[in-house]
Amino acid sequence: MLRRLTTTQQMKNQTSQYGGYLIFAVLASQLRQIDYGENNMKVFVTGVAGQLGHDVMNELAKRGYEGIGSDIAPSYSGVQDESPVTSMPYVAMDITDKEAVCKTLTEINPDVVVHCAAWTAVDLAEDEDKQAKVKAINVDGTANIASVCKELDAKMVYISTDYVFDGQGTEPWQPDCKDYKPLNVYGQTKLDGELAVSSTLDKYFIVRIAWVFGKNGKNFIKTMLNVAKTHDKLTVVSDQIGTPTYTYDLARLLVDMIETEKYGYYHATNEGGYISWYDFTKEIFRQAVAMGREEYSEDRVSVAPVTTAEYGVSKAKRPFNSRLDKSKLVENGFEPLPTWQDAVARYLKEIEF
Repeated sequence: MLRRLTTTQQMKNQTSQYGGYLIFAVLASQLRQIDYGENNMKVFVTGVAGQLGHDVMNELAKRGYEGIGSDIAPSYSGVQDESPVTSMPYVAMDITDKEAVCKTLTEINPDVVVHCAAWTAVDLAEDEDKQAKVKAINVDGTANIASVCKELDAKMVYISTDYVFDGQGTEPWQPDCKDYKPLNVYGQTKLDGELAVSSTLDKYFIVRIAWVFGKNGKNFIKTMLNVAKTHDKLTVVSDQIGTPTYTYDLARLLVDMIETEKYGYYHATNEGGYISWYDFTKEIFRQAVAMGREEYSEDRVSVAPVTTAEYGVSKAKRPFNSRLDKSKLVENGFEPLPTWQDAVARYLKEIEF
């Protein structure tokens, strides 16, 4: 197994007399042509304080890859669960600061950047005083990273959403469909982030997901489990259809992807069939009861289906059709995610509720 011939610091010292980071970036790109060996892939992960970034870092550690985590906080600020991410290398970086992104990524010289950081508060994104910040994070920040990936000849993974489509009809959205029509600010900025990546790079994976849940952060499952503690009657939307995505399972797929050169657009949610938010809630409570949590039983908490119109208008329009076609995964040799029902069962054992 071949090793890196020189360290990043040594390279910086060698190149400082030639004008700093520009020359360093060129040498870094050349150095990557060496076969480092199977487990020497260096992966930079943004958004490690969130659900997916946390799980990607742990998956990298499981496979023996070198993972460097990043977020805007001075130090790792995610859940302290004693998993590898809590003690792996961490670099604070504001993705909206173009110069900082260039400096940080050039110094680290990753083989791959998995870009999980994003503004994900869908309703807040509609506020006029927030929209510049949402764009700065989801569009400009993504473009900053893509630009440096191009200079370093690094692969990039960009996490996107079904919100780039208009959510109409009942047919599952195809990953290579270009009929973009976002319904809200969040969806528009994620689409613009996609376009920034695809127009800058050749070596990219754009992976759209939906209905995300994971250990490190807030999500629908945690919300429903908490709400049921104080309410005995719940109404849940039944005319928005999609499939959940467990970040633990998605992280495995993403690392599978970066081990290949099968670039392009993909859709990735758990298997198990398309459901509504109402169906999802019923299954969450059913499994909680199966674990001995009788407070979630039907005689303690009633769950009634309602339409989006009946539920009430949210600031951001939501898609009715979040069905994503995932057949491209199998066509390219990737293992699909387990069923969402299985994912919920494993997840409930991971969290305290």
